[in-house]
Amino acid sequence: MRPGDRIFKNLTTGAGVFVVALIGLIGLFLLIQAIPALKADQVNFLFSNTWDTSDPNNLKFGIRDLFLVTVYISLVALIIAMPISLGIALFLTQYAPRRLARPFAYVIDLLAAVPSIIFGLWGILVLAPQLAPVAQWINETLGFIPIFGKGNVFPNYSGTIFTAGVVVAVMVLPIITSLSREVFERTPTTHVEGALALGATRWEVIRTTVLPFGKAGYIGASMLGLGRALGETIAIAVILFIPRGGHFDWTIFDGGATFASQIAANYSEFNNPTSAGAYIAAGLVLFVLTFLVNFAARAVIGKKKGD
Repeated sequence: MRPGDRIFKNLTTGAGVFVVALIGLIGLFLLIQAIPALKADQVNFLFSNTWDTSDPNNLKFGIRDLFLVTVYISLVALIIAMPISLGIALFLTQYAPRRLARPFAYVIDLLAAVPSIIFGLWGILVLAPQLAPVAQWINETLGFIPIFGKGNVFPNYSGTIFTAGVVVAVMVLPIITSLSREVFERTPTTHVEGALALGATRWEVIRTTVLPFGKAGYIGASMLGLGRALGETIAIAVILFIPRGGHFDWTIFDGGATFASQIAANYSEFNNPTSAGAYIAAGLVLFVLTFLVNFAARAVIGKKKGD
C-alpha cells in the first residue's frame, strides 16, 4: 500500500473511532452524573408522573409523562410530514420541469434555516387559532377514542400536543424532503426508461421503479426527521401549555412537556448538582431513545439493501 493510501486510511479510521468514542463518552458522562439523583429519587423514575426537584433532599421525579408527550408529538409530526414530504420529493424529481424544480427545492430547504423560536412564536400566535376549529372537530367526532379525548387544557385548543406536532412536522419537512429527493433522483435511468418503453404510465414508473429503489432512503430520511422531532426544544417550550393538575391526560389535545423542553425550562435549578442530576437522567433517556431510533433505522435500511 502506498504511503498516501496508508495515511488516508489511518485518518478515516481514526475519525470513525473518534466519533464512536465521543458518543460513548457522552453516554458515560450522562450516566455518571445521573446516578446520584436516581439513588435519591423518592418515586419510580420510569413510571411515575411526578416531577418535583425543588428540594434536593426530597427529590421526586419520574419520566412517564415526559416520555409520552415526546412520543406523541413525534408521531403526530411524522404522520403529517412523511406523506407530504414523499409527495413533494416525487413531484420535484418526476413531474416538475427542471426550471421549476430547482428554485422550489431551494425554498423547501430554506425552511431548515428558520430558527426554532420563530416556529414556536408562529405556531402559538398564528397557527394555533387557525387549527382550533380542526382540533375541535376531531375532538367532537373521534373523542370516544382516548387519544382524541379532552385534555386538561380543554376547552383551549391552543398550546396542545396537536399544535406542537403540526409545527414540528413543518420543521422536519425539509429534512425528509431533501434526503428523499436525493435518493429518488438516483433511480437508475435504465430502469425508468425500460418501464416507459414497456408502456408504463408515469405513476406506474414511480410505483414499480422509483419507490422500490428509494424506499430504504425514504425510511432513513424519516428516521432522521424523527430524531429532530424527539430533540426539538424551544418551539415546543413556547407552544405547549402546562395542563391543569400538572399531569398529562393521554390525549393529543392536552399540554405537557417533552424531555428537551422540560430541561430547557428548568435550567435555573442546575446550580444544585443533585437537582441537576434529575434533568441529566431525563437527558440520558432521551439520548438512549434517539440512539435506538437511529439503530432501528439502520437495521431497516440494511434489511432493505439485503433484499
